[in-house]
Amino acid sequence: MTSPYPPRRRSGSDYSRTPGRVPPSPGYASSELSTSTISERQNPVVAAARSFTGMFAACFAPPESDNSRSLGDSEEFKSSSTASNGSRAGSRAGSQRGRNSNGGMNISSYNIVQRKEPGIVKFTMEEIFQVTRNFSPSFKIGQGGFGAVYKAKLLDGTVVAVKRAKKSLYEKHLGVEFQSEIQTLSKVEHLNLVKLYGYLDQGDERIIVVEYVPNGTLREHLDCIHGSVLDLAARLDVAIDVAHAITYLHMYIDHPIIHRDIKSSNILLTENFRAKVADFGFARQAADSDSGMTHVSTQVKGTAGYLDPEYLKTYQLTEKSDVYSFGVLLVELVTGRRPIEPKFELKERITAKWCRP
Repeated sequence: MTSPYPPRRRSGSDYSRTPGRVPPSPGYASSELSTSTISERQNPVVAAARSFTGMFAACFAPPESDNSRSLGDSEEFKSSSTASNGSRAGSRAGSQRGRNSNGGMNISSYNIVQRKEPGIVKFTMEEIFQVTRNFSPSFKIGQGGFGAVYKAKLLDGTVVAVKRAKKSLYEKHLGVEFQSEIQTLSKVEHLNLVKLYGYLDQGDERIIVVEYVPNGTLREHLDCIHGSVLDLAARLDVAIDVAHAITYLHMYIDHPIIHRDIKSSNILLTENFRAKVADFGFARQAADSDSGMTHVSTQVKGTAGYLDPEYLKTYQLTEKSDVYSFGVLLVELVTGRRPIEPKFELKERITAKWCRP
């Protein structure tokens, strides 16, 4: 039987022969494959996630009430000492329910933009005003390092998230991150990656229109912001989903991509707790491994606590940087603690040091 995936980028890789997922698809109906069918021998990344989370069989308790944000999640690190803000649990009994798909917000039929397929739509400002009702506060669903995020609805019924960049941040680095996200998302399609629908780059406006993922971020669920605790099985599924996304980016596209910012606040969850990796502003195409060359960055980018120390020291970027960040994420999944906890004692403050035997 013909494989649904393209040939591997390099046969000598230490990764799996197959990511264990069905081919990329906008829907989920044909993708409900049990994670038990994934061969751990075939996919060491998935096997590591399963083995690591499997060691924790106890129930997870909600963290102590503390609304203060930690440095590990709120600050993105740059080498020049500048900071830049910027799964499926299945339908098993007792599984948590996501928020209402409309998030309690009435989406007006006035939003009439039609999604054009195939390809990525370059929206006009008039269309963006229509889908957001002139960026109505009632449509606003979040605020991040990139800017404000609004919920909208296309004519075909597709619910999307509209990310509008902060005008105060229209600097060179923001333009680079905007172009990076557009270029990266336009080249990839996978169940565990947020889908790009279109964008706008006009005057002083930079806007990205992406798939709306209704159940918040992984970090919010680890903080029990949604009112219930993520059980062990759900955490394991999230880990496996993220592993699939990273494996796909590194191995199953023509020009492999390094995300550079794998962290819990960049992992979005669907109503069925399927994990999707988001925010490709720092993403970069990987160097050709066959040539033995690596990327040498003039500026390290990522988030404090998740950064690969080798990348931080040498400025050489490889796929291993994402794998290191994924390892930190695994510890975060099973413990609930952030990568950096300023209120803890010095020896316990940084996860990478605290978890060493």
